[in-house]
Amino acid sequence: MENNELYNASSIEILEGLEAVRKRPGMYIGSTDTYGLHHLVWEIIDNSVDEALNGFGNKIYVTIHKDNSITIADEGRGIPCDVHKKSGLPAIQLILTTLHSGGKFNDNAYKSSGGLHGVGSSVTNALSEYMDVTVYRDGKIYNISFKNGGKLNQPLKIIGQSAKHGTSTTFKPDSKIFKTTDFSYERIYRHLQESAFLLKKVHFYLIDERDGKKDEFYYENGIKEYIEELAVGKKNLGDVVYFEDTVDNIKIEIALEYFYDDYIENIKSYVNNVRTIDGGTHEIGFKLGITRAVNDYIENNGLAKSKIKLEGSDIREGIIAIISVRIPENILEFEGQTKSKLGTQIAQTVINNYFYTKFSYFLNENKDFAVALVKKCQDSQMARLAARKAKEEARSKKKSIKEQIILSDKLTPAQSKDFKNNELFIVEGDSAGGTAKKGRDPRYQAILPLRGKPLNTDGLSIDKILQNQEFATIINTIGAGVGNNFDIEDIHYGKIIIMTDADTDGAHIQTLLLTFFYNNMRPLITEGHVFVAVPPLYRVHKTEKEKVIEKYCYNDNDLEEAKKFVGTGYSISRYKGLGEMSDKQLKYTTMDKEHRVLMKVSINDPLICANKINILMGDDASKRRKWLEEYIDFSERDNFIKELK
Repeated sequence: MENNELYNASSIEILEGLEAVRKRPGMYIGSTDTYGLHHLVWEIIDNSVDEALNGFGNKIYVTIHKDNSITIADEGRGIPCDVHKKSGLPAIQLILTTLHSGGKFNDNAYKSSGGLHGVGSSVTNALSEYMDVTVYRDGKIYNISFKNGGKLNQPLKIIGQSAKHGTSTTFKPDSKIFKTTDFSYERIYRHLQESAFLLKKVHFYLIDERDGKKDEFYYENGIKEYIEELAVGKKNLGDVVYFEDTVDNIKIEIALEYFYDDYIENIKSYVNNVRTIDGGTHEIGFKLGITRAVNDYIENNGLAKSKIKLEGSDIREGIIAIISVRIPENILEFEGQTKSKLGTQIAQTVINNYFYTKFSYFLNENKDFAVALVKKCQDSQMARLAARKAKEEARSKKKSIKEQIILSDKLTPAQSKDFKNNELFIVEGDSAGGTAKKGRDPRYQAILPLRGKPLNTDGLSIDKILQNQEFATIINTIGAGVGNNFDIEDIHYGKIIIMTDADTDGAHIQTLLLTFFYNNMRPLITEGHVFVAVPPLYRVHKTEKEKVIEKYCYNDNDLEEAKKFVGTGYSISRYKGLGEMSDKQLKYTTMDKEHRVLMKVSINDPLICANKINILMGDDASKRRKWLEEYIDFSERDNFIKELK
């Protein structure tokens, strides 16, 4: 508790007011959909995490209430409640009502924290119907509450005495701001689980009063167990390699594991428990260190097969690595407006040298692993060089007649060679494929119909995938290779659009294709090239004075609005498949850039993504059944089917 006396009202600095938050919430939380809704929760949780990160409290509680309010409680020092001299307000009121006020703008109160902006609690308050905060501090219990977007409801008062310490925050998101205020148990579950992996030996508790669900997260070995969770079902080269130390006031934790059956490098990095999705200096340092260590081991042990040293990509193929660093506030820098890329330059040098030294020693002490790793890396190099040679040869001559016949049998190509603007529609079935061909823009849109359900490629080798005609055609059509030979620069289409029926078979086909892209062409997803088309479910229409009045609907809410728009005497068409639409209807609703709806496929949470693929596509049927029973409401489906009948 040595920092407790330094964390008081004098630690709070005011930078600006809170006026614009309700007017432009997207600027502060990204959106007003479910993503933005949960961002409110992360902001409060992160305050509790920052307390635990700095050694104050090891228990964090999250409770979802029946009215969709939520409480986050911790056992930290408690938000300061004494009066801030400059403003004359209690520090807690200042923190909760003023943007950019808090104890994270200097390194007195926090040695390290995930926040640069200091907007969290105040933004959550501004976008809530009400917020109620209880603080246990200095032997007293304090309470303050707000309503209607941060307006003071009950001034700070002492409501009792207690030896406890910590903060409990309850808030209810404003339904006038958000499209939905329904918290996702699974989304919060995954966020807390990730936080628990990164903050080992801290307990996280999740309770859902809506249905009685509850979970606890506690990891004695932190990111080592995170690696194990991400690696379920994979064939590993050796056990998890783990290093931890503090160098030049930067606390470093690195865990990694190699796998035979994975051709993609999978590196997750964090700074002060915040995910840095765009990497930064800590990732660069790690990559430099591991490349030096492996190449030096090869040279020192006479294992080189050629004079050409391994490239970093050869060495990182098939790796899962977690890099977690904690950097003091006085040297913490991020690039740009977000916290997605670390800019602290000293972190690169520190991690490069630290990891090089530790991994070099590890390789020398674990010869069997080292030799196996060197062979894997050299195989990767040979495959990369062979692929480059084949690519150069392919570019220097035209495709063979055989290749052209294979592609022309199924693919209706786009006329344009402007690959950036071209779109490939992967369509379910020949019937829908034929309709799509008639409705497409032939200049930029290509159609590739699927004949039957694709193969489940999860866990399959590239050789077996290439033996499958459907995927061999997809690989040839996209034109950028596959697995470790995939090169995003060579793709023939700026958008890969999966277009299936709006039923369970269509959803299954989407899942099979996305599993293939995730495992074998992941840059397609991470760089934003994969989309799912959203065809309408209904058409409400009538003819009045020889004029057709119609409106297409994508959900039941749209349907009710469409009935009002079209007026009495309407008819409803329910589209069970793409083939039930005419080419003009399919073009207008699903293919035309001016009117269509596309969902971009992205990976926001690597743990959720890896976990879902393992559950839904893996060999363990009991896991899949458990997930379906917990998260799929079959009664709703049955009721919907009855209504259709």
